[in-house]
Amino acid sequence: MTLTRGFLILDKPEGLSSAALVAKVRWRFGRKLKVGHAGTLDPQASGILPLALGEATKAISYIATDIKTYTFDLVWGESRTTDDLEGEVVETSLVRPTPGQIEAALEHFTGDYDQIPPIYSAIFVDGKRAYALARAGVAPELAARRVHVSCLRLVKTQGDVSTFEVTCGAGFYVRSLARDLAKHLGSCGHARHIRRTQVGPFTEKDALSIEKLEILPQIDLIREYVRSLECVLDDIPALSFADSDEKKLMAGQALCVTKAFGERGIDPCASAQEVVCKSDSGLIFALATLAGGVVKPRRILMY
Repeated sequence: MTLTRGFLILDKPEGLSSAALVAKVRWRFGRKLKVGHAGTLDPQASGILPLALGEATKAISYIATDIKTYTFDLVWGESRTTDDLEGEVVETSLVRPTPGQIEAALEHFTGDYDQIPPIYSAIFVDGKRAYALARAGVAPELAARRVHVSCLRLVKTQGDVSTFEVTCGAGFYVRSLARDLAKHLGSCGHARHIRRTQVGPFTEKDALSIEKLEILPQIDLIREYVRSLECVLDDIPALSFADSDEKKLMAGQALCVTKAFGERGIDPCASAQEVVCKSDSGLIFALATLAGGVVKPRRILMY
């Protein structure tokens, strides 16, 4: 692995935007290095924020669609414009559901269901961000989107606050879950202390604090905290190529494959499938499509 490709997993504190952390990483590694984040965290949320460095930015989509886990508080009795602590109170309720009632309601928000995003979100509406319209006093109409929750559990309830853990797929909004769960139980509420604890293969133990980002020597950051591109793509079937074929693929040429080969017994004549292309030394150099015995490179990953 080289500095030009890999993933740096940051532990984002509350109060900083994802874009601000990207700027900090560019400052530490050099402004010429491409940096992108996978799965934006709201400024008021904290937790795991994977940043792709250099050529790894071409693989951001593989993390953005991964399963994510969050913990959050639901504050009962107040709904807010932003569906979190930052907004203004727009409705109050004296209803406080019991832990038993809460537990019974969780099934309604588990599996696949339609969720309406918060109006203060980065979704485009008629060419403008929803949050920009909301700040201008225009309530954007957002369509419901199909989301998936694989696990939702109540951790504890204390006074007016219940703490939850949720594991979900792409496009899911924790703030919407807090809003909708409270409404479903005849109350109102908003989210606070949203924390992302896992994104795909990355967990809190992989994360680098902002304090360490700012003080550790660059060589230590690379050695201890930059994760390889391979760890994100290791669930995709891989094909290995000799040097001569590698050069052809990196030049954008398609290659005919005459026999089954690969690290996982891939049948090259099977229907279209995504594969990663590896060099003799085991480094990924391309993302490709394999169909009808032909490998076609889609993205070249320099190393």
